Amino acid sequence: MLPASEIGEAPATPCCSENGDQRKDVKDKSEINITALTGNEQVCEGTDNGDLPSYVSAFIEKEVGNDLKSLKKLDKLIEQMTESKMQLEEQVLTVSSEIPKRIQSALKNADESKQFLTQFLEQETHLFSSINSHLLTAQPWMEDLGVMINQIEEIERHLAYLKWISQIEELSDNIQQYLMTNNVPEAASTLVSMAELDIKLQESSCTHLLGFMRATVKFWHKILKDKLTSDFEEILAQLHWPFIAPPQSQTVGISRPAGAPEIYSNLETLFCQLLKLQTSDELLTEPKQLPEKYSLPASPSVILPIQIMLTPLQKRFRYHFRGNRQTNVISKPEWYLAQVLMWIGNHTEFLDEKIQPILDKVGSSVNARLEFSRGLMMLVLEKLAADIPCLLYDDSLFCHLVDEVLLFERELHSVHGYPGTFANCMHILSEETCFQRWLTVERKFALQKMDSMLSSEAAWISQYKDITDVDEMKVPDCAETFMTLLLVITDRYKNLPTASRKLQFLELQKDLVDDFRIRLTQVMKEETRASLGFRYCAILNAVNYISTVLADWADNVFFLQLQQAALEVFAENNTLSKLQLGQLASMESSVFDDMINLLERLKHDMLTRQVDHVFREVKDAAKLYKKERWLSLPSQSEQAVMSLSSSACPLLLTLRDRLLQLEQQLCFSLFKIFWQMLVEKLDIYIYQECKRSLYYFKFECWFCFTSERCPAVNFRAASCCSSIK
Repeated sequence: MLPASEIGEAPATPCCSENGDQRKDVKDKSEINITALTGNEQVCEGTDNGDLPSYVSAFIEKEVGNDLKSLKKLDKLIEQMTESKMQLEEQVLTVSSEIPKRIQSALKNADESKQFLTQFLEQETHLFSSINSHLLTAQPWMEDLGVMINQIEEIERHLAYLKWISQIEELSDNIQQYLMTNNVPEAASTLVSMAELDIKLQESSCTHLLGFMRATVKFWHKILKDKLTSDFEEILAQLHWPFIAPPQSQTVGISRPAGAPEIYSNLETLFCQLLKLQTSDELLTEPKQLPEKYSLPASPSVILPIQIMLTPLQKRFRYHFRGNRQTNVISKPEWYLAQVLMWIGNHTEFLDEKIQPILDKVGSSVNARLEFSRGLMMLVLEKLAADIPCLLYDDSLFCHLVDEVLLFERELHSVHGYPGTFANCMHILSEETCFQRWLTVERKFALQKMDSMLSSEAAWISQYKDITDVDEMKVPDCAETFMTLLLVITDRYKNLPTASRKLQFLELQKDLVDDFRIRLTQVMKEETRASLGFRYCAILNAVNYISTVLADWADNVFFLQLQQAALEVFAENNTLSKLQLGQLASMESSVFDDMINLLERLKHDMLTRQVDHVFREVKDAAKLYKKERWLSLPSQSEQAVMSLSSSACPLLLTLRDRLLQLEQQLCFSLFKIFWQMLVEKLDIYIYQECKRSLYYFKFECWFCFTSERCPAVNFRAASCCSSIK
């Protein structure tokens, strides 16, 4: 490559046909090209780098190179450079002419904005002075006006106070007039209006007015309540209320009393009038409530007519089951529980047929039967709260109480339709001290039951051994009794009001399962030497049964709800990893997974021990069979009839006896797993250790006891046999 200073000069020796003039033209064009490059942006870059000659050399090198014939491109390059230079000059001239105009416009706008700002500041100063002057002038007027406004507001408050008093007195006079004319319905309606005014005034700070209003409501409420209660009780007496006799006998006695239409008409009238007093009664009467430690659900007080109907029953209950009466025996909770259930049953028909239509007629959403039951339940709850501390540390009495309460709750909910959302006996049993005692007693009696069931002579014998259809899983008596125990515990705690209490019982069940598994493991270790014996197989059946039942329970709605509750508790306490929480939330795992995994591991270990035992016996019986010289046997085509090898008889007889024994002692699912595990080991032993030829020998199918050649290419006995699937 020639240096930039020598481009266009003639070489030392002529190497082309160009004359001197042509070389001169080329030199001139090269100089023009360099001049054009200085106007290009690329030259600017070279200039910025401080090495313009190097940039020009590089450009010439790129465009021309070593081939001098490429100099023909110079004309085109010069035109391009010239055009680029003209465009750049036009851009520079355009920008140079526009910038001053923009600057001038911006300066002009700034001056105008400054002038406007100055004007605004002058106006603001003038307005500020004017406002201050006006405020100073108006200040005396404002003070006088404020005093007058305060006086007006005070007078208005006095007027409003007097209006309230006047309204209260007017309502009170109206009630008095209605009572003087014996117009009780209108008096009751007016009292409702007065009670509503009392409710509106609750946020007022006028304590004297509130006191006057409450005293007036209380005065007229007592008068009306006493009068209506007296009349209502008289009507109930005519109907022979309360119904102490059973429903069959009381239906005949009260279905058609003398003047029945008039009595029921008066009953409806008085019932409706008493309902009108409900608002004022709730204002004046504090409902009886048990201590907060029992966590009873919030509920309104029983409606006034039902309260009056409950009064004679409450008197009877307190008479018989409080104090020193012979019927008040702390060891006999079933007496008062049965009495309450009998009262509910005796009055159900009357409440449904006579009282409920009245409530429906006035548009009330109250269920008469449930309201009546709720009133009686408060008696039971009070009695339980008083009795439980007295027998808390007597296991037999406490257990008896819990049993009776659970039976009472079951009948109350199933027979009488009492909702679980209402206050019930389970709230009393859920109190912390009582609940912990309940858990302790449940654990104690469950462990005692487990001891007795495992020590029983029939512990490992199935109750249904003679019934094939029922005894499919060959469950020993101890395992079935244990799962029944767990099921009973579930029924006992499933109606607890809170999920946290249910989860504590669930933990108790899991502890019992683990304890029973440990006991089974201990018994199994004692029977290890007789791994094919009856008791060992019974233990294996028990483990399989418990695992299967727990897996079924995991899909039960009740335990799925507990799983969701446990998920919330674990999430709050951060006791599980995100993976475990995700598995619980997606239902991939269950609340019994830990127990099931331990039981499955025990089951696999026991099956493996049985398989190893049988495999050792088969290996001992197969020693002669293993020594057979198979290559010396005639081929199949030379044998007229295929026959069983005599040396295989001990092996097959041992295998037959053990399979028959275990088929009779193990359930079908366990036996299937057993023979598949055994066949896998025998396959490896026969076809790898004995190294028999795949072509020259006959194959004895051990399970079919035939000497036909097995159709399976790999001679797997499990594939060959058609009798065991």
